[in-house]
Amino acid sequence: MLHIDIHSFSYKKGGIPKDDSGNGGGFAFDCRGILNPGRIEEYKIQTGNDIGVQEYLETKTEMPKFLELIKSLVSINIDDYLERGFENLQINFGCTGGQHRSVYSAIKIAEFIKEKYPNGTKVTIHHDEQPQLNISNQ
Repeated sequence: MLHIDIHSFSYKKGGIPKDDSGNGGGFAFDCRGILNPGRIEEYKIQTGNDIGVQEYLETKTEMPKFLELIKSLVSINIDDYLERGFENLQINFGCTGGQHRSVYSAIKIAEFIKEKYPNGTKVTIHHDEQPQLNISNQ
């Protein structure tokens, strides 16, 4: 079983999450090149788990293209790790505050992995700056 641990985090606050599996890391994707919905008044208190923020990221930014490229990259490793019997992979998404872009990316990549690899993987999500989201997204 390949355990895939996905984190959203803030570069300003905690930085790239430590890999507790002992493997020493994994992927760290920087979402700060995507327009920040947090700069728009109506989205300031929302997160990447809210529909308004999601629609903004999907229609007004390069986020869909960004995530398609990430899906291709992580699939290469997941395919290889499953074939070789590896047990852990960490995927991290960072943005300025760990609230909008990174949360959205972590959710969408988790959905993609669960759909593409229903057998042989266990996906967990940790929103390091938005702990209130962790219960519903496990």
